[in-house]
Amino acid sequence: MKISRLIPFFVIAALVTSCRQKSEIITEAEVIAVINKFDDAWENKNAAVVDSVLSSHYLYFTQSGGTFDRKSILKTASSSVYKLQTMQRSKFSIIIEGNTAVVNSIWYGKGSYHGEDFDDSQRCSITLIKLKGKVKILSEHCTPIKTP
Repeated sequence: MKISRLIPFFVIAALVTSCRQKSEIITEAEVIAVINKFDDAWENKNAAVVDSVLSSHYLYFTQSGGTFDRKSILKTASSSVYKLQTMQRSKFSIIIEGNTAVVNSIWYGKGSYHGEDFDDSQRCSITLIKLKGKVKILSEHCTPIKTP
């Protein structure tokens, strides 16, 4: 086969690869939309929606140094032992690198967990990835903000 006949094939392959790579770049708008969907689902105790935005490899790093896997988080999201009265997230800063984003935010929440009241102010780091056109939360870690 002549090289001149292969050139169109290589051009098309390069264009398809370029388009696919661009579609995998995560945007700030996508990041904010997924975090808002996640927060709304927690506030409204909608475990199915929480499930829809978590990566299958999701991992939560607890304040005490432990971890919760995806299954544990979904169990908590649907459980009556975790109750939110109010919550909000603010002060977003987002770092994007290709198909990955790291979000820094402040999360405020008031409610109860296993009968213990909480009134939290936490700095949270959320890692999101975009694969096959879908943005998912891969991990999260929140640390209490101590007030003097």
